[in-house]
Amino acid sequence: MLSVDLPQSPSTPELAQSNRILVVEDETLIREMLMLSLQEEGYDVVTAADGRTALTLLSEGDANDEECQFSLLILDLMLPQVNGLDLCRLIRYKGNSIPILILSAKASETDRVLGLEVGADDYLTKPFSMRELIARCRALLRRHRYNSIPQTPTLQLRDITLYPEECRVTVRGEEVNLSPKEFRLLELFMGYPRRVWSREQLIDQVWGADFLGDTKTVDVHIRWLREKLEKDPSQPEYLITVRGFGYRFG
Repeated sequence: MLSVDLPQSPSTPELAQSNRILVVEDETLIREMLMLSLQEEGYDVVTAADGRTALTLLSEGDANDEECQFSLLILDLMLPQVNGLDLCRLIRYKGNSIPILILSAKASETDRVLGLEVGADDYLTKPFSMRELIARCRALLRRHRYNSIPQTPTLQLRDITLYPEECRVTVRGEEVNLSPKEFRLLELFMGYPRRVWSREQLIDQVWGADFLGDTKTVDVHIRWLREKLEKDPSQPEYLITVRGFGYRFG
């Protein structure tokens, strides 16, 4: 039933770090294979065989500190006690925004639409490739991480102010014109001040996973940003190169 197509190499550590996944699946073989495959990718995995246990685990995670909360729910539909659709409805009714990936043998368009309408973020039919499942998990976690950036009217660090809703930036009180990619880069940097981003991570976040160019594109855009933000681009105060790792802001 399960097509075991394991990735050739683990995902990058920074993508897996601090991500806690709850797998809810009543079939023992599939549940254990999911757990082992995700653990090989570096994820912290907790499993449940029925919907009631899953609800308890999610409630305990919400009650504890952020490190104990789940970052992703992989959910089978045909579950004992509380089925997957009802579980999904309850989670959303309680205001929990955890990304939900449904796994189901039900492959009709009606079933997929219903799963998405009750609150799931993605729907994968059985049998499935483990490689595809892990790729979908990464995409959901990425999307949720970006959407979790605090939505403030403005982002301000020292002399730079960014207005997300207006797509506008001022530097030392003067408005500067940025391209969409430059604006997105700056918004990402200012949303995570002092975090070091590798070139690959920046491409993934700004250009998307389907980008076919090389990492030099990032260097070019960083140089253009420095020319617009820095008093002396050759001695940057904001966009700092962290040799051997990438770039950080501030």
